[in-house]
Amino acid sequence: MNAPYDGDRAQGTGGPTPAQGAAPGAPVPGQVPAPAPAPDHDPYVQDAYEYDPYRSQDLSAQDPVAEVLYDRAAHPPPPPGTYQEPGPLYAAPAAPAYSPDPRVWAQTPPPEPDGPSRHLPYGDTAATTEFVGVDSLVTRASEEEPEPDAFAHLYRDQEAAPRTPVEDVPVAAPAPAKPAGRAASLLKSSALMAAGTIVSRITGFLRTLVIAGAIGVGTFNDTYQIANTLPTMIYVLVGGGALNAVFIPQLVRAMKNDSDGGEAYANRLLTLVVVLLAGITTICVLAAPVFITMMSPKIASDPQQMEVAVAFARYCLPTMFFMGIHVVLGQILNARGRFGAMMWTPVLNNIVVIATFGAFIWAFGGFTTSGVNAGTVTAEGVRLLGLGTLLGLTVQALAMMPYLRDAGFTPRLRFDWKGHGLGKAARLAKWTFFFVLANQVGLVIVTQLATWAGAVAEKQGHSGTGITAYNYALLLWQMPQAIITVSVMTAVLPRISRSAHDGDAAAVRDDISYGLRTSAVAIVPCAFAFLALGVPMATLLYAGSGAGAQNIGYVLMAFGLGLIPYSVQYVVLRGFYAYEDTRTPFYNTVIVAAVNASVSVAAFFVLPARWAVVGMAAAYGLGYAVGVGVAWRRLRTRLGGDLDGAHVMRTYARLTGACVPAAAVAGGAAYGVTQWLGSGVLGSASALLAGAIALAAVFLIAAKRMRIEELNAMVGMVRGRLGR
Repeated sequence: MNAPYDGDRAQGTGGPTPAQGAAPGAPVPGQVPAPAPAPDHDPYVQDAYEYDPYRSQDLSAQDPVAEVLYDRAAHPPPPPGTYQEPGPLYAAPAAPAYSPDPRVWAQTPPPEPDGPSRHLPYGDTAATTEFVGVDSLVTRASEEEPEPDAFAHLYRDQEAAPRTPVEDVPVAAPAPAKPAGRAASLLKSSALMAAGTIVSRITGFLRTLVIAGAIGVGTFNDTYQIANTLPTMIYVLVGGGALNAVFIPQLVRAMKNDSDGGEAYANRLLTLVVVLLAGITTICVLAAPVFITMMSPKIASDPQQMEVAVAFARYCLPTMFFMGIHVVLGQILNARGRFGAMMWTPVLNNIVVIATFGAFIWAFGGFTTSGVNAGTVTAEGVRLLGLGTLLGLTVQALAMMPYLRDAGFTPRLRFDWKGHGLGKAARLAKWTFFFVLANQVGLVIVTQLATWAGAVAEKQGHSGTGITAYNYALLLWQMPQAIITVSVMTAVLPRISRSAHDGDAAAVRDDISYGLRTSAVAIVPCAFAFLALGVPMATLLYAGSGAGAQNIGYVLMAFGLGLIPYSVQYVVLRGFYAYEDTRTPFYNTVIVAAVNASVSVAAFFVLPARWAVVGMAAAYGLGYAVGVGVAWRRLRTRLGGDLDGAHVMRTYARLTGACVPAAAVAGGAAYGVTQWLGSGVLGSASALLAGAIALAAVFLIAAKRMRIEELNAMVGMVRGRLGR
């Protein structure tokens, strides 16, 4: 039986030693031979492997935890596939197939194996395993990896020492853009609302054209205008301003904080509006004569006009109920990110009214042939116009229901108002009520003065100089505001409310600056276009109403430049509403209304009756110019003293500088064409076309030289769209 191996025991248990049983250097039976004398010490070999007798240890199989002295970062394993199978212990190893050749400066790397290398521990894949030294892990654990220099390869030839070119590390592909990012979402929402507003405004102009063709632009139309404007004024006074300014932030907060996504809060608000407006509408219909007298003492002094005005008012006043329903349903949809319905449904109202006045023309003839007035109109004609106006608002409100179902909202009457935040909204709304009251007081004063001046001027042979001219010019003048500014800010307002609620004043400032600068690209040129081309615009649109169209053009020119402060005021006040501050807008509106009313009164007494309404239109813009200065300073203080004013003012100044020469050239071109072709339809269309081309060309050239970044961005976006 063979004895167990005891080579190791012999050294410490009395076994033979080299000194005892053999000559030095002679092999001892049963013992591993001593290693050969080591060659000269290699300073580049780590001490941990200096006494490896066979040099057959697989370096790539070392455990960096147990054998901590092995630094894989300093000594990475050879490329997979370069190891040969171990041969005899004392046989010279064969040369590797891909050993480095000192004669070649840039060695071709060996091919990667198809499968995982068996020399890597734990079955790691050779193509994806990254070897990191322990020293690097310990000493650089808390350091952040520097970002690679994307331009380093451009300067390799300038380095002091040449090095072997390495294969560029592939740069990771950028993450795909989010389909509904901040800017994309805003542009999409703004484009949808702008499209709806454009169609609504176009049909609205067709509506005014048909109305003017049916009943003219004189005092009889003034009677209809007062009756049709009265429900809007009352609605805005009792709840419209609060719905637009106060309840949107409340709806957004309810959606964010309530477990049901704010549906219960929205239904309570809807119920409150239904009950409130139903009661107020009933009272107003009964008190129609009082309201007509308040709006126009001049009309009330004429029995025939008073009778017709009261009849129109009793048909038109119920529209305020459906107007409120439409607005609250639209705001519920806006709070849920559905912006299109509120902008598109007014198109249905315009279509119904157009059909109504078209039927009037078919039944009674156009104004140029019938010459209808308050003394000659029949009761059937008044009934037709009144019922058609009421039907239009009814269809507009009911058309919101499919959009609500699509958004997952089910309207229900809920009378549990107490303790659910409506009281807080009502307290905030009281300042909005005063805000609207101050605004409406100024409007009532202007209406009284304009109807009086229009009646006097018509007796002097100047038709189209009353409240109808004022309203028609105002409707055309507000079109850029409704398309651009309102669309942009309606999409931005919910986000501004969230930022204000989170205390992020910088985000509020950036959004307001964005709204001001983005809208200015269209608002400023449009303001100068009204100043230069107001007369051909009006004579083309209202050519069927007779000589009064030219007077409407003069009023439009007077409104002109006031569009700029009017748009700025709208954007700035959204910042106060986002912070649920309705008191500051109230004081600001008091200032605007006071300036507007006082200058309008001065224009009424100083100017001739024909030009009194023109002066009132100029007073409208002047009031907003004063109000903007006050509101701007207060909002800047609210946001910590910074409202991005330098950036905003630079944009408006450059746009104005580009528009001044453009408006001068456009006005001259339009005047020359009008003198040549006259003020008819052909002459007005030609003058407007020539002036618009001149204005656009000069403005774009000047703006390009001034390097207006917002305009350049818009032009680039349009070119990109057209190039697709």
